[in-house]
Amino acid sequence: MEIKRDIYLNALLRKRGNGLIKIVTGIRRCGKSYLLGTIFRNALIADGIAENHIIQMSFDSIENEEYHNPKTFFNWAKGKITDNLPYYFLLDEIQLMDRFESALNGLNELSNVDVYVTGSNAKFLSKEIATEFAGRGDEVHMYPLSFSEFMTVYEGDSIHGLQEYMTWGGIPLVVLASEQDKAKLLHSLFDETYTRDIVNKHHIRNRRELEDLLNILSSSTGSLTNPEKLMNTFKSVKKSKITANTIGTYLDYFEDSFLVESAMRFDIKGKAYIETPKKYYFTDIGLRNARLGFRQNEQTHIMENVIYNELRIRGCEVDVGVVPVAEKNEEGKMVHKQLEIDFICSPGGGQKKYYIQSAYSLPDEKKREQEVRPFLKTGDSFKKIVITNDLTPSSYDDNGILTLNFINFLTDADSLEK
Repeated sequence: MEIKRDIYLNALLRKRGNGLIKIVTGIRRCGKSYLLGTIFRNALIADGIAENHIIQMSFDSIENEEYHNPKTFFNWAKGKITDNLPYYFLLDEIQLMDRFESALNGLNELSNVDVYVTGSNAKFLSKEIATEFAGRGDEVHMYPLSFSEFMTVYEGDSIHGLQEYMTWGGIPLVVLASEQDKAKLLHSLFDETYTRDIVNKHHIRNRRELEDLLNILSSSTGSLTNPEKLMNTFKSVKKSKITANTIGTYLDYFEDSFLVESAMRFDIKGKAYIETPKKYYFTDIGLRNARLGFRQNEQTHIMENVIYNELRIRGCEVDVGVVPVAEKNEEGKMVHKQLEIDFICSPGGGQKKYYIQSAYSLPDEKKREQEVRPFLKTGDSFKKIVITNDLTPSSYDDNGILTLNFINFLTDADSLEK
């Protein structure tokens, strides 16, 4: 069963022939190899590229082991070029080649060659991989399935589909697995793939502390935290002497492997970032749930994580909004507070912004007033949106604040614009 990944296919097609090495990055098992070796290849053929001008190699195949030597590979690659027409090299698991950066840079210097690569070990998953190509790399970052992509293979309605998605997440291997195998697959991926990659890459001796930190992050998804706060949790709950510096290093490892992403706080009135604390969100909600044995299914936190991921999939920069206010309390004294907006969303990192609140349910006017209060204190005219799981049609209130249904937001790529 083929899952369409049009966001990433279109990104590759836009970058076609731009003279740079196209580098598909992303968490392991999110579909990078299939994107390049099947979806993109088929698109090239449909556009009239001859199959003998599409050169593929999977470096994890035993029959290609000799090409782990960069000189052997380079000579083989040049031998495939027999005319002046464009050639497309689609190379999977490239990190298995020794000194692959120099070999790819050399191949990319040939005038009629367009190079596309993926990699799946911890080294290649590094967020800094593009620097390995000395400014010649062009990254396409891939996420697990969005809800819209998930629904293309889900046999059911969107309401039940959303519950499945918020439980099992969007790793394609898991989505296509039978119901009884999903939990086992997620546990196996965490233990045998993601955690092992981090441990092996960074030579971590105390794996237990690393896993404990993952558990704590999983149980506090979307909560403000920092290494010092986490260190205190370790001391009180785990009786551990782990330092804040070590925790900060581990958090960097998690982000570097794309397992989690952090969102910084932004002072809307002061127009400045606040370095700490941050919020952390899992790239795949199914992995987060598996980490907790599917025990902590707080729909509010899961919904917030899914919204964050969807915004990132759409190419938005995402921060947490802070709105400082000064108000009189019941005694008439001036009190300084910080109100929070769940997400400040900037499409493409540009000047356009959306303020977004995640509210699982708005059962009454009091709850709604609580959610929109930070919006009314920003003092600006950026679009303001409350996303709720309530089955209500989209509508604007007297303050121009849009209330948007969760499923409509996830399934309509232009929902924020309406």
